[in-house]
Amino acid sequence: MQNEFLKIVNHPLRFRLYLLWKLPAAFLSGLRVEPTTLESCTVRISLHWLSQNPFRSIYFASLAMAAEMSTGVLAMTRIYKKKPAVSMLVVSMESQFFKKATGTIRFICNDGPLFEKAIHTAMETGEPVTLVASTTGTNSHGEVVARFVFTWSFRRK
Repeated sequence: MQNEFLKIVNHPLRFRLYLLWKLPAAFLSGLRVEPTTLESCTVRISLHWLSQNPFRSIYFASLAMAAEMSTGVLAMTRIYKKKPAVSMLVVSMESQFFKKATGTIRFICNDGPLFEKAIHTAMETGEPVTLVASTTGTNSHGEVVARFVFTWSFRRK
């Protein structure tokens, strides 16, 4: 099942249709997922009319959406069509902003193995399990623009 969702994510047209159907705000904001593995996910967002703020930079909520997706794709890859089903929910988010976000920003999350362990534990025990995942956004010059930390909760349905 994990490879099935990766096929959707790594096929640009299929994933754009998925976003349009399930996450229209991400579709409209122009989020793009770069080739993804079970270990790592990179999501990029560019400055354009639907993602900007009045100060000619990317609106913080658009950055948060891209950051959350870089962690969420790693979770979805593991729970997609899983039997028994597993629910996922963001229960906390922290962020730090270091530089004005202009141009294209890439958020990279390398916490795939942590998601695997947390979801496996939730399925085995039937108890909710939380996971803290971090993602870092960099600009085209490699400068860190923002860091986000998301706390995810997983529970077997």
